[in-house]
Amino acid sequence: MIEDDTIKLLRVCDSGVKMGIASINDVIGDAQSEMLANILRKSRERHEKLDGEIHEILEEYHDDGKDPNPMAKGMSWMKTSMKMAMEHSDATVADLMTDGCNMGIKSLRKYLNQYPAAENRVKKIADDLIKVEQDMVAEVKEFL
Repeated sequence: MIEDDTIKLLRVCDSGVKMGIASINDVIGDAQSEMLANILRKSRERHEKLDGEIHEILEEYHDDGKDPNPMAKGMSWMKTSMKMAMEHSDATVADLMTDGCNMGIKSLRKYLNQYPAAENRVKKIADDLIKVEQDMVAEVKEFL
């Protein structure tokens, strides 16, 4: 059970971190403020660091991880494209990032509760990812 919960939580974290990186990449070119662009770059770097940690543990378990759901990724891209077309501003970028981070936090909390037998080091990665998302929400709020 511990191994099963560990792998399942790792896969969720893998999917979430990839979704976060893709979302940042979708909007970073639209940031008008250098300060906002720096916040996005810093968050992407933190996501990429966690991605590396996740993949090290996945390799220990001989697991390939999990890509984000193609439907969710497509819907996110479509929402981003439509919102940016309607209003191309830092406020829109911040709004999109806040929505995405909040969805990620909610999802990760749910899976932490769903997989209680996961190894502590994997729970810590999930907590770290939640912290990265919370930090981004806090940092972009002045652009809303």
